[in-house]
Formats: sequence, structure tokens, C-alpha cells
Amino acid sequence: MKYTIISGTNRHGSRSLMVARQYHDILKQKGIESEIVSLEGLDLNHKSEVLTKLEQEVLIPTDKFIFILPEYNGSFPGSLKTMIDLSDYKKVWPGKKALLTGISTGRAGNLRGMDHLTGSLNYLHVMVHPNKLPISMVDKLLNGGVRIQDSPTIEAIEKQVDQFIAF
Repeated sequence: MKYTIISGTNRHGSRSLMVARQYHDILKQKGIESEIVSLEGLDLNHKSEVLTKLEQEVLIPTDKFIFILPEYNGSFPGSLKTMIDLSDYKKVWPGKKALLTGISTGRAGNLRGMDHLTGSLNYLHVMVHPNKLPISMVDKLLNGGVRIQDSPTIEAIEKQVDQFIAF
């Protein structure tokens, strides 16, 4: 079973990538290897050789995706939508499973963005796990560091990941 964690923004130094790394470490502690895909620096103006290689080597072989979704204007980032749109959607997405975690500096943890991506993924025949975790005030939870230290949030992530492994 191949797991891929997608940091859903192309923004340099994003909190999404920090949270993606934490999910990667949690999976590793559970004996599951995963790969992190960062959209940072990825040319999304067209289907580049780099994107084609990513698709062939990572996206198509993936069985389960974990999306870390920062809130952008009440939804998820356009860079993620563009990456999905540029992909060979008939090979990359159908029959796969996805877990969604929304992050925001506000109160709702990107609930709307997770709903928007759920609709798109369902259209692509991806089964989305029902435990979509909103992580609010992520800037405070990271507290200037690179890892979430808040025990209730870590427990919620652990529970979510355990459920996704069984999904």
C-alpha cells in the first residue's frame, strides 16, 4: 500500500509542509512508509516534464493520499486544483482513497476547503475518509516551531491516521 502526503500549497516555507512532515512521522511510527509531495516550486503553468515524472513515479502508484489543505479565500489553494487538473485524471485518481486535513490561522480549520476538495475528489471517483480534521489556529499550535505540540490535536491526528489506515 503506497501512501502519499500532499502539502496543498506552492507557498514557500508553508505551514502545510510542516504539518505534512508531522503526518509522515506519525505514519513512520506506525510502520508505514509514505512520501511527501510539496507543490512548492512546481511549474503549474502547463504539464511539465517534472509534473509528468511526479505523476508516473508517485501519483499513479499511490493507493492512499493524505491532503494537508491550507485555507485560501475560504477554499483550498488554486495550485492544488491546477495540479489535479493537469494530471492524467483517469490514471491518477479513480479508485484511490483520500484523507483530508484542513489548516488555518482562523477558527474553522478550512472546513469549506475540505468540503470543496471532497466534491472534486468524489467527481474523480476518489473515496474520501469521513474524518476530515480541521486544525484551527495552526500558527499558535506550531508556536514558531515546525511541529504541533498540542496534546489534544496530536491525539486527534493519531485517531484520524489510525482510522485511515484501516479504511
